[in-house]
Amino acid sequence: MAASRKPLISGNWKMHMNHFEAIQIVQTLSYQLDENDYGACDVSIHPPFTDLRSVQTVLESDRIPVLLGAQHCHFEEKGAFTGEVSPGMLEKLNVKYVIVGHSERREVFGEEDEMINAKVKAVLKHSMTPILCVGETIEEREADKAQEKIQSQIQNGLKGIGKERISSMVIAYEPIWAIGTGMTATPADAQEMCAFARGCVKDVAGNAAGDTIRIQYGGSVKPVNAAELLTQEDIDGALVGGASLDAENFSRIVKYRLH
Repeated sequence: MAASRKPLISGNWKMHMNHFEAIQIVQTLSYQLDENDYGACDVSIHPPFTDLRSVQTVLESDRIPVLLGAQHCHFEEKGAFTGEVSPGMLEKLNVKYVIVGHSERREVFGEEDEMINAKVKAVLKHSMTPILCVGETIEEREADKAQEKIQSQIQNGLKGIGKERISSMVIAYEPIWAIGTGMTATPADAQEMCAFARGCVKDVAGNAAGDTIRIQYGGSVKPVNAAELLTQEDIDGALVGGASLDAENFSRIVKYRLH
């Protein structure tokens, strides 16, 4: 990992934790981390929508230097979109990072590249940072189409976005076959694919943007494998699922340098 790229460790809680549980886990996490941890890594947590205001209040009132993130948003400012949340609503809650194009949004809810690109633009418009997720299925990997899939997702996801804005974004490489399965890409495989993703960004936005953008790895990241993964040259952090639901496990991932 380049010294100029500060790692970003993000906890994606998915559809877990009511707001009481969210407050508890944030407070517990704050006891586990110290100034050295925050100096070495940026840390974000991404609770469900119903928890965002409660978590924001705790982070700000207790001055906890964890960044608030969201898991998803609509691309429109407002309108007749029952059940959706706009990027402007998130901005008012001081959300800093928004996950866009997670494989579960793509695979389960049918979100396609054009919509994901619109969401990336909407998040940037509201001065938040998109975490653009890309990744291949096991079938695509076995058919030697993993790189083709990643290249297409990056090219389409970044379409029409300026180089400077791209350089400030985050891309999360998450092999779909490793999400929630217990399977994890080897450090060498994860490095290869994250390096390839960085190359795709350079093709779209130039070398400077490619060298600056942070690329996370996601897919069954745990305390036992975090150090091996996060010390790879082109891996600049992790998008953590299940392990982020336990404050002690998540803090151990943030402290991966100590292992």
